[in-house]
Amino acid sequence: MFLVTLFAKAQNTPKDNQKPKVGVVLSGGGAKGLAHIGVLKVLDSLGVKVDYVAGTSMGAVIGSLYASGYSGNALDSIFNSIDFDKIINDDLPRASKAFYERNNSERYVITLPFDGLKVKLPSAISKGQNTYNLLAKLMLHVSAVKKFKDLPIPFFCIATNIENGKQVQLEQGNLTQAVMASSALPSLFQPVQIGDDILIDGGVVNNYPVDELRAKGMDVIIGIDVQDELRDRYKLGSAPEVLIQINNFRTIKAMEIKSTKTDIYVHPDIDDFTVVSFDQGNAIISNGKKAILEKLEDLQNIINTQPKQTVKRINKTPRDSIYIRSISIEGNNNYTRSYILGKLKLKGAETVAYSDFIKGVNSLVATNNFDAFHYQFVPLALDNEFDVVARLKETKNTTFIKLGGHYDDLYKSAALVNFTKKRFLFKDDVASLDIVLGDNVRYNFDYLIDKGFYWSVGLRSRYNQFRKGISAQLLLDDMQIEGLGLNQVDVLLQDQTNQFYLETLFRKDFALALGVEHKRLEIKSETITDNNEDQFIFERTDYVSAFGNLRLDTYDNRYFPKKGVYFNGDVHMYLFASRFNTDFDTFSIAKADVGYAFSILPKVSLNLQGAGGFKFGNQSTTTLDFALGGYGNNLINNFIPFYGYDFIELTGNNFIKAGVSMDYEVFKKNHITFDANWANVEDNIFRTGEWFSLPDHRGYALGYAVDGFFGPIQIKYSYSPERKTGEWYFNVGFWF
Repeated sequence: MFLVTLFAKAQNTPKDNQKPKVGVVLSGGGAKGLAHIGVLKVLDSLGVKVDYVAGTSMGAVIGSLYASGYSGNALDSIFNSIDFDKIINDDLPRASKAFYERNNSERYVITLPFDGLKVKLPSAISKGQNTYNLLAKLMLHVSAVKKFKDLPIPFFCIATNIENGKQVQLEQGNLTQAVMASSALPSLFQPVQIGDDILIDGGVVNNYPVDELRAKGMDVIIGIDVQDELRDRYKLGSAPEVLIQINNFRTIKAMEIKSTKTDIYVHPDIDDFTVVSFDQGNAIISNGKKAILEKLEDLQNIINTQPKQTVKRINKTPRDSIYIRSISIEGNNNYTRSYILGKLKLKGAETVAYSDFIKGVNSLVATNNFDAFHYQFVPLALDNEFDVVARLKETKNTTFIKLGGHYDDLYKSAALVNFTKKRFLFKDDVASLDIVLGDNVRYNFDYLIDKGFYWSVGLRSRYNQFRKGISAQLLLDDMQIEGLGLNQVDVLLQDQTNQFYLETLFRKDFALALGVEHKRLEIKSETITDNNEDQFIFERTDYVSAFGNLRLDTYDNRYFPKKGVYFNGDVHMYLFASRFNTDFDTFSIAKADVGYAFSILPKVSLNLQGAGGFKFGNQSTTTLDFALGGYGNNLINNFIPFYGYDFIELTGNNFIKAGVSMDYEVFKKNHITFDANWANVEDNIFRTGEWFSLPDHRGYALGYAVDGFFGPIQIKYSYSPERKTGEWYFNVGFWF
């Protein structure tokens, strides 16, 4: 019947217009929409000329790129190079975040807006900024096109007005923004505002716009339908799949009619895939190719009615740099233009590597001060020169509740509740309070007036406590240890540290801080009693010090780095102590640790590490000396992790340490680790030359880790040849 209809149309039109107009309609379907690429590759190889493309959701994404000039082969290469986990989850590179933003992303599991004494759920899992950045780059060469009918192949897509449920047909404006609106799956991507309309995924109202495409004067329509049949309970494994299922109640019924309106109807075999099966993209593309080849005879009849031609398509992505003449910013009320341009690192009238432009966008988005940052490149007269027109949407909520959890061998189980208030006293400040509940109650308070690359002003207060058997050398002198016959003492250690500091950034990952500190340190034990008291107090002292800290951190991942450099240097000058410490005299402690991570194979990386520290001045205060042992992050005072030993087992006023860590990512986010470290720690080893001798202490550890949503889950077994015993280390969740 299709052949008869096509022949009749060709006979009833003027000779000059005998070729039929061919339209392609692409349905939505998440990852299953990758089958569209397989179909388009075949159309290209056969030389089928497409006169119009229409799409919804994933069909809009792929259809818009095809309409922009990319070949099916180019689309195959593009989508095979994408890490969809990062795209969907708005996983911004660590390098785009300043130290404060890193702390947020590496400590809390859940962040909820808090407004009017009510907790609000976020509008979506993802802001979609990574997706927007990618599409904007791929569509750079058609940024001058205002009406989508003027693209290399005319195009339109479908979105849904969330306020009235009506269909919106997008045919002009910002192509990237239009495609983002069409594919804004509810709960996954936040709605997109275009003009006065708040838009979401077009699949809610019309997942297969065949009638709208026919209205464009198309004679022949090739339709690719990647919608599922209804799934049973066992195949509904994620929130997006449940939402798709709900929407399918209507669309499956509608497709019974729409499929009959399609001249060449292609329905790939994709039952074994889901809307999030992006990791099986090649198989999905292959199934799309297989499905269209079954229609080869019908396609050949179209080709026979079209003039012989070579279809020219783009087979590579845009150039790597652009010239930006000026930047226009709209929508900023609480943040100045200079603040925004400072994050973007743009000043106008300059050539910028596109990768650097994206880094700037990521830095702005990583502040979490904006719900959306949409931009458009406006081409100038000269090739590859643009004005940037950006519109941002500031985050209305300035108060947040954040939650986390953790277990480790020192602090034991802990639940974290955080209250964060932005614009607390000033437009550029933030206040944050962590309350840690569990086996050891703790808190962290931070207040920062963020001036970025100028001098910021900060206040910090931290309280920690834990019960642990620790080395007696940290608490007692040699005569006391010999008299009591103790090598280890079970103690309750309580530490409160308050700091006022000034901090400046040389770059996002390089900071200098100068400040003053008050520390109240209390150490007591029930193991030893004094004058019939229930407990013996080793330390109950208030210390006042001045400090300086220099940090450089370019690691790509805090817990499993594959590249980057780390340096943290700190000097404390202790100037005063309360009367409990009767032998106090001024002293200083300097320490530093450094790391260099690099990959030796695609899944294998090494991290070379070193650390050292020394105390100079009065030596009578030992409770702030260095103490090595255990595995941990974010430890207080001068406690240094060291494999093969228990926490706070090796002590001294000088130490030097070297280590190497090997990480094999055996599966995605599953790591087998091997660690080795060596150290000398003792009193005055830098004066005696002992630091340059063979290591007195060695430790090795073999572990397995999973880098999950909740944070790293790690188990390690360590062994020290000197002790001839092993230690198990276990932790769950982000460290805090």
